[in-house]
Amino acid sequence: MDVEQTGTLYIVSGPIGNLADVTFRAVEILKSVQLIAAEDTRHTKKLLNHYQISTPLVSYHSYNQMKQGPRLIEKLQAGNDVALISDAGTPGISDPLFQLAREAVEASIPIYPAPGPSAVLAALAVSGLPFDKFVFEGFLPRKKGRQTRLKELAEEKRTLVFFESPHRIQKTLADLFEAFGERQVAVARELTKLYEEVLRAPLSELAAQTDKTWKGEITLVVAGKPKPSRTKDN
Repeated sequence: MDVEQTGTLYIVSGPIGNLADVTFRAVEILKSVQLIAAEDTRHTKKLLNHYQISTPLVSYHSYNQMKQGPRLIEKLQAGNDVALISDAGTPGISDPLFQLAREAVEASIPIYPAPGPSAVLAALAVSGLPFDKFVFEGFLPRKKGRQTRLKELAEEKRTLVFFESPHRIQKTLADLFEAFGERQVAVARELTKLYEEVLRAPLSELAAQTDKTWKGEITLVVAGKPKPSRTKDN
């Protein structure tokens, strides 16, 4: 009796901005699978059109994952290969796409990564700050728990990485300065895109620029708590 073979789930890293940053392997996988599950099908469609990929596309995001997840697992169990891709970078970094991977693990479905771009690592690489050890925090709480979390992070000695929106970044810089005191920071904006910019400065300097208008997707890198300076014994 033949045993039915399940399909494979591929976790595909898309470009964070520049479409040319997607890997050759990612393109090959997107062409070869039977279905692509995307965080935003409109966004992913631009990538597929650029590389002339005609694979069927379905949405999978935080609002439909409870219904769509089981459907995708059924597709995989029926022998279909599925590629999971987010709007930018590696799926699961700042979106709920890890849920599907967890369901696939529970169903004993093979999962393989197609690694590639990450806004977190790209921002760290150009920040000028140490990143042999770092902490990724994603988006800070907007209101509830925000001050408590900032107080906790103020004691973190490793480099910190945050995502932030352009209309909240100035408040976040001010809140960080109030909670952390002076630190070196790098604000990486629109990485790999046409208006890419990386600002490196003391936290106090950027927090004081209240008249600055921010645009685009922002990754913020903040130095960890400095070690206390040693004093010579008398």
